Amino acid sequence: MRVIFIISFIFILNPFKALEARVHEVKITDRVIIADGANFGRYGSYERLKGTIQFKFDPENEQNWNIIDLEHAPIDANGMVTATANFMVLQPTDPELGRGLGFLEVSNRGGKATMSYFNGAQVGSSDPIEAEQIGDGLLLRQGMTIIWVGWQYDVERIDGNMWLEAPIAINGRKAINGLVRSDWVIEEHQDSLTLGHRGAAAYYLVSDITGENNVLTVRVGRNGPRTLIPKNLWRFGEVVDGTFKNSSAHISLEGGFKLGKIYELVYESEDPIVAGIGLAVIRDTVSYAKNDLSSLFYVNNMIGFGVSQTGRFLRHFLYQGFNTDVDGNQVFDGVIIHAAGAGRGSFNHRFAQPSRDGHRFSTFFSPTDIFPFTSQSQRNPITREREGLFSNVEYPNHIPKIMTTNTGYEYWGRAASLIHTNIEGNRDLSLMRNERVYHIAGAQHFVVGPPPNYCSNTGTHPNSGSAIDFLVNLRALALQMASWVEEDEKPPESTYPRVSNSTLVDITNLNFPVLPNESLPNVLHTAYYTDFGERWFDGGIIDNQPPILLGEIIPKVPQVDNFGNEISGIQNIELRVPLASFAPWNLRGGDYNPNELSNFCGTTFPLSRDEGAKLLTGDTRPSINGLYLDRDDYLYKVNREAQNLVNKRFLLNEDIPRVMMRASNLWSWIVEPQKTVGSIELDKIEKEGTL
Repeated sequence: MRVIFIISFIFILNPFKALEARVHEVKITDRVIIADGANFGRYGSYERLKGTIQFKFDPENEQNWNIIDLEHAPIDANGMVTATANFMVLQPTDPELGRGLGFLEVSNRGGKATMSYFNGAQVGSSDPIEAEQIGDGLLLRQGMTIIWVGWQYDVERIDGNMWLEAPIAINGRKAINGLVRSDWVIEEHQDSLTLGHRGAAAYYLVSDITGENNVLTVRVGRNGPRTLIPKNLWRFGEVVDGTFKNSSAHISLEGGFKLGKIYELVYESEDPIVAGIGLAVIRDTVSYAKNDLSSLFYVNNMIGFGVSQTGRFLRHFLYQGFNTDVDGNQVFDGVIIHAAGAGRGSFNHRFAQPSRDGHRFSTFFSPTDIFPFTSQSQRNPITREREGLFSNVEYPNHIPKIMTTNTGYEYWGRAASLIHTNIEGNRDLSLMRNERVYHIAGAQHFVVGPPPNYCSNTGTHPNSGSAIDFLVNLRALALQMASWVEEDEKPPESTYPRVSNSTLVDITNLNFPVLPNESLPNVLHTAYYTDFGERWFDGGIIDNQPPILLGEIIPKVPQVDNFGNEISGIQNIELRVPLASFAPWNLRGGDYNPNELSNFCGTTFPLSRDEGAKLLTGDTRPSINGLYLDRDDYLYKVNREAQNLVNKRFLLNEDIPRVMMRASNLWSWIVEPQKTVGSIELDKIEKEGTL
């Protein structure tokens, strides 16, 4: 029987340190022994701590000067700004058995990906305490302390979500006003739209429904001209069961919002949250864990992990110098940035909306894919100033060891090539000595099992989704990062497409094989030089909504082989022993913008089973019968290539059975569908939790 301890107490720092306190108060509300007390190797059993942390921020401390609007936040009697977040920790029950290595996941929109991304858990949970929610316990078997803390103010306050209570900026007794922007791609008829992102509740409400700056436009296509919708045709409110109700969080349009159109609303709002405190919350939580000897989850070293949104968060965190704490100590020792592409995000400016990102065909022109992109400095052709991600970092010796991993999708949908080429895309740029970049060839933004599977409601291809399992690579790289941080044992060398050897090319030079009745993409996600207004650089204030686009930055894409599979980067067994073309892109379907990219998704194009089928369809790729004698021959080659991946340190030996099982299921689906035993979707990640 699981032993449970329920404890509620408050831990307060030494009162003599209170004025300098960053983590001011830790309150534990629940303490549980997890997984029925199972031992995780020599590190013994693990416990889960859950509670809240109160933070204090000194606006006068120079390490806090980068927090936009902190000087406008309410202060206490000691001149400190207060914020509160919830936290969760998994750590060895006996502190003496701990390894002293922390692993802080920056929660993507309040969720938790670590158990599925690294521990192989097939049962997702916001409170992982049962054995099936812990998976095989890889990181726990390494003795790591796993930490989550809320950093995002606009996350819904429901059980299991990581949330942050941050202060409102106010100009004396007068509210601060400004412009906020929302946009939508209409995929089905709707009478009303919420001002929030992805259907979530809006945080910023319209402050004056009659304000002259409230503007609604419509356009067709990402870069199409905007058409102003007269104000007498729309209003702030929601249609519920056919009845209109006034609402400052919704808009409604006479006749409803039309399919395939892009609607964009700019409106007046007030009371901006000091969103940049979220960056400082991560900084100060790590500092507390590493430097306060009375910490309830003390560690010697810390690895940070972010996926997609929070991978971009970590790039932003490093760019703005948050890897140095208020005492001048280094924060993260290493970071794993996954699926961030070239982006940063809306994490630290006035009226920032952290959830908003920016893809080829959704959430357009947020301050996400903006210069600079590379660790090496480049000259901005617009401003003529030289800048790199770390040009403005006050303590260059605090730049951590960095692993950046991007799937093929990020090259198409997140402009990933810009992190290792010059702006023009005609020259490779060198990386820092403490930086690794890994391209996971052919994979899409998140992992699913062998098709057919649901990937996108806008994709028309029956095999929507690329079935490549990149999580096995992340598991191996996490252990490499641990050794790099603790022992300075170098991880595998970077592997990614390059201009110099023609593995990185213009989209027009992509040698994808011609497939019968299949359309190929002729667009990809691009970045822009943007003008957000004169106060953007100095004060983090957006005056131009939408921003003025000064120029387009067009990235490159990885070249492919005669199978249509990417030839650079980490090639998993799906590409080494191919049964299909695994494209990391997917085209939208339907009657509206059908040639645009479908966000996040790839496509699997199976090879012809035999030469007869190949000739019949005109497929130019090799046939399956021409490559393999039978299933056993295929699996023999899979096992051989899996061993090669182990030797290259991109796969753990213990994960070979997992790779073999997925390969077997892929064969069943493509070659012997009548024998398919079901698509065992190992590590299937719920889409909304990983974007």
